[in-house]
Amino acid sequence: MKKVLVGMSGGIDSTIAALLLKKQGYEIEGLYMKLHNNPEFHNLHLARAQKAADFVQMKLHVLDLQDSFDKDVFQPFIETYAKGETPNPCALCNRNLKFGKMIEFADKIGADYIATGHYIKTDGEFFYQAEDDTKDQSYFLFYVEKKVLPRLLFPLGERKKDDIKKLASSIVGLESFASQGESSEICFVDTTYTDLLKKYVNVDQQGDVLDRYGNIIGEHKGYMHYTIGKRKGFTVRGAHEPHYVLDIDASKNTIVVGKKEELACSKLKINNLNMFIKDKEFEATVKLRYRTKAVKCYVSIHNSIAQIALREPVYGVAVGQAAVFYDNNKLIGGGWIIS
Repeated sequence: MKKVLVGMSGGIDSTIAALLLKKQGYEIEGLYMKLHNNPEFHNLHLARAQKAADFVQMKLHVLDLQDSFDKDVFQPFIETYAKGETPNPCALCNRNLKFGKMIEFADKIGADYIATGHYIKTDGEFFYQAEDDTKDQSYFLFYVEKKVLPRLLFPLGERKKDDIKKLASSIVGLESFASQGESSEICFVDTTYTDLLKKYVNVDQQGDVLDRYGNIIGEHKGYMHYTIGKRKGFTVRGAHEPHYVLDIDASKNTIVVGKKEELACSKLKINNLNMFIKDKEFEATVKLRYRTKAVKCYVSIHNSIAQIALREPVYGVAVGQAAVFYDNNKLIGGGWIIS
């Protein structure tokens, strides 16, 4: 019998994933990973994970990864905002911890596979978008190392979220899981990212708002309050129509704003590539933020930098975010936007 280590968060998705794997005949053990430093959070979610493990009748391990999380996910999150860029902590966490440290732990206990409650599919060679496109998490898994794919199982990839909720509410003992609130997109941000940043860096430094020619046209409350495409929270003297953040200069504490058409981007560069195909030139579709639609593009890779020519303009493209390539619903690679 093959053994599977299931990542348990204390939520409905990981609980149902464990249950489905058990029904399929796998030997299963659970793992709760302590990530960000928040004892109250862990007390609540570990108790839920233990309740789920008891229900499924499996052993639950606890792995303290708070130091690794701080070094590989949290500090880069702070540093990226401090540079005036927009981070993507979930992709780093998935590569380094959930599908990095978890694989190492699976090896220690002799597990053949690891599984999570992510909404995504894999055939062991590629990732594919989930059946439920409103929950698909492939964008955040683009950076997972190709070598681990043969050992990943995603029981929810073929299912819809609504069906998972219905299933949980129909199982005596799991009704409370069906009514639990959804976890937030960034697990360590309780309110807003600026509230969190204020504990570590000086966020509130008033500065100048510039137009694209360098003229001072208003004031802002500190460059870290803004991401590319934001249209509120700064003043523009004499403006009669909406202005959007076009650029951020952390070193000068300035933001450049302009009209919506000035936000349009048709070319970009990415680095730190993680590719699942070997082609150096190809046509694909690319997602430049999680909740945006993929657009057609032409990609050319040279010296580990990919140049992307978009077939239609995209608005609000931010340095620090991920660009993720698809061939229909197959994820074929991606990287980090540098310009």
